[in-house]
Amino acid sequence: MSGTMRAFVMTEVGRTAVVEKPIPVPGPEEAVVRTTAALICTSDVHTVKGALPVADGATLGHEAVGVVHALGSAVEGFTEGQRVAVNAVTPCFRCDYCQRGDTSQCGGPLGGYRYTAQIDGNMAEYFIVPAAKGNLAPIPDELSDEKAAYACDMLSTGIMGAENAAIEIGDTVAVFAQGPVGLCATIGAHRLGAGRIIAVESRPERQALAKQFGADDIVDFTAGDPVEQIMDITGGVGVDAAIEAFGFPQTFEACLRVTKAGGRVSNIGYHGENPNPLQIPLDAFGLGMNGKSIRTGLCTGGNLRMQRLFRLMLSDRVDPTPMTTHRFGFDRIEEAFELMASKSDNVIKPLVTF
Repeated sequence: MSGTMRAFVMTEVGRTAVVEKPIPVPGPEEAVVRTTAALICTSDVHTVKGALPVADGATLGHEAVGVVHALGSAVEGFTEGQRVAVNAVTPCFRCDYCQRGDTSQCGGPLGGYRYTAQIDGNMAEYFIVPAAKGNLAPIPDELSDEKAAYACDMLSTGIMGAENAAIEIGDTVAVFAQGPVGLCATIGAHRLGAGRIIAVESRPERQALAKQFGADDIVDFTAGDPVEQIMDITGGVGVDAAIEAFGFPQTFEACLRVTKAGGRVSNIGYHGENPNPLQIPLDAFGLGMNGKSIRTGLCTGGNLRMQRLFRLMLSDRVDPTPMTTHRFGFDRIEEAFELMASKSDNVIKPLVTF
């Protein structure tokens, strides 16, 4: 294999560019995918701002689908030209974390989040898939590239936030922030049987989508203290579970304050950009004795996870595509990235086609 490709990279903190890179060559257990569609994630924006230490020149992106371009010698069960998607988290399925069932934490501190953080990302015309046999997910013919791309991170992470909140039938759940991952947490809470979902969001277009995805109540934090509003909605008793999908100390503390004794707080917000430490208010924590649990998580990866998400979309139980507010060709990737960084023009999620 030879030749070059275009890749969208962070040239240095605060700067991006499209550059030429060699088309990658797969190792024995790897695959190379030719990208057909990708989504831009806010975590890439955080990375460019310096929140995650990555090498200058690292390719950005971790939400891409495409077709198999080349397979390593040990990769079986796939064919060149086959449509595939790859999760943002690519576990090795061999390490201690993977063997004990915690595949998202594969390998240690950065877990299975390899794209950009540990290897080149997939906002490029071609990209490598590590441990390809376990991480390549065939896309059903009936599923569009656009829908499949949402399984790579947004649906996987958002629904995980609801799963980690241990939602039971009829529970009251608060979801703080209705960005793409928060909206997917709302989808997850709805599908898991929450009886009442309270979405915290100020932007009208996101409020409308939250309602469409299953939210019963909208709390606008610009109209008053969201904790007070949620306590008022729940008659002063609070919620059974709260999902933090924003990544700020204020929303983390608010989750603790609105969750009733014995309840659960699930954190899926990315806290890497805020320098302030997270605080646990002792009154909201019952001085450490009120039975509240806090669980954090990283996007669940692997083929099985992707296939389950595909099934939800094929059965029309979930359709994330209303979140696609903008569409760009790869030749306009820098424009698309700037839009995601500025959050202007009511953007929620930009789709990039190759």
